[in-house]
Amino acid sequence: MKRPPLGHLWHVALRVRDLEACERFYTDVLGLTVEWRPDADNVYLHGSRDNLALHRDPAAVSGGALDHIGFVLETPGAVDEWYAYLNEHAVVVEHAPKTHRDGARSLYCRDPEGHLVQLIYHPPLFPQPQL
Repeated sequence: MKRPPLGHLWHVALRVRDLEACERFYTDVLGLTVEWRPDADNVYLHGSRDNLALHRDPAAVSGGALDHIGFVLETPGAVDEWYAYLNEHAVVVEHAPKTHRDGARSLYCRDPEGHLVQLIYHPPLFPQPQL
């Protein structure tokens, strides 16, 4: 199988001890906007084509700790193409493709060092035509 196209690295998720202070920094200082707050311990921000997730973790290392990196895909179907491609190449898939309630679709795999990598279709970045 030919490798499917890969989008840009537009998504980062960080584990933070002080969620409120980090949210203020990224919104008030850098100008990102709150997109979704699923609960008191998580907030998703966006700006232009950037997407940043902040996850409260009292055990986070000072200076931040990387939770995962995310590569954005242009369609929901691309997530499934990548799933097939990764399986063909014996890549450890941590979480199979899933459609989230906000319309995003993603999977998670691990790189050779064990870092968590997300491949995600994110609707605000690539809206699909309405039929």
